[in-house]
Amino acid sequence: MNAIITESPARGDRPAIAYRAAGDRHVLVEYGDMTLDLELNFFVTSVSAHFAANPVAGLIEAAPGFRSLLLHYDPGTISHHDLLAAVEEAHDVQPPVRSLVIPSRLITLPIAFDDSESREAVRRYATTIRQDAPNIRDNSNIDYIVEYNGLPDREALYATVTGTEWWNAYTGFFPGLPFMFPLDPRNAITVPKYNPTRTWTAEGAVGIGGPCVAIYPVESPGGYQLFGRTITVFDILARHDVFRDDPILIRPGDRVRFERVSEEEVLALRRDVLENRYEYTIEDDPFSVADYIERSAGVRAEAEKLGSAREAAVAKTEVP
Repeated sequence: MNAIITESPARGDRPAIAYRAAGDRHVLVEYGDMTLDLELNFFVTSVSAHFAANPVAGLIEAAPGFRSLLLHYDPGTISHHDLLAAVEEAHDVQPPVRSLVIPSRLITLPIAFDDSESREAVRRYATTIRQDAPNIRDNSNIDYIVEYNGLPDREALYATVTGTEWWNAYTGFFPGLPFMFPLDPRNAITVPKYNPTRTWTAEGAVGIGGPCVAIYPVESPGGYQLFGRTITVFDILARHDVFRDDPILIRPGDRVRFERVSEEEVLALRRDVLENRYEYTIEDDPFSVADYIERSAGVRAEAEKLGSAREAAVAKTEVP
């Protein structure tokens, strides 16, 4: 049975769209080709924001992915046909992607690089799961990330992480886990995931898998290469006021900027969060796609040069 309900080709500034059946209460809407194109995600984020601002009776949730929306609907309230019609209407009222101004917040988070909890997660993996893992050097993934991306040293990696805003394309896998991509293409890095995965990762750990940086919202298994730790980004108990209305800190369409601190400082700040003394730095700052495209175009040549160096390094580095 073909899971595709219907498709529409790309036209003008609107990407190609495919509607897929996903059980009797869900429809998966996919946009464009399976490529890492932030403009597709900007479109998804805008459509998701449209449904948040203009609720559709019977549409329970529109959950964004990188280039998709998973629509959870009540078939007793809205028919399959009417649901698709409502989605098409949402698509039709979208302005051209490159003129979008997306509701966004800039969140500044402290990060301690090469922290002891991340090193402990790596140590446990090397001890109990895979002693010959090529991504582990002295109970750390950092030197592997540096080598894989052709960077000169650890400090270059840390400068790469702190030198750009990270766009949260979507939140998922675990509740409150942001999947983030650099808005400055010169800061793009990539690395394979663990093989096999870890059984334990500290809450607040920061890692990278493929081109995506994530913050672990809870203590959990994980497969991303770890390079640091930050403060709490998810708290269902709302021990801090920032989580009172929503246990998830980083929403789709938010941006994160990391600020380097020592491990002692990040541990103290984590205590302050739990005791509701920390003041999160969150700035309402709508995101202009046109400005992003202009900035990216201005550094394209430099980004391509760095990308070529990274590809050369990848060819020489063993994959986990």
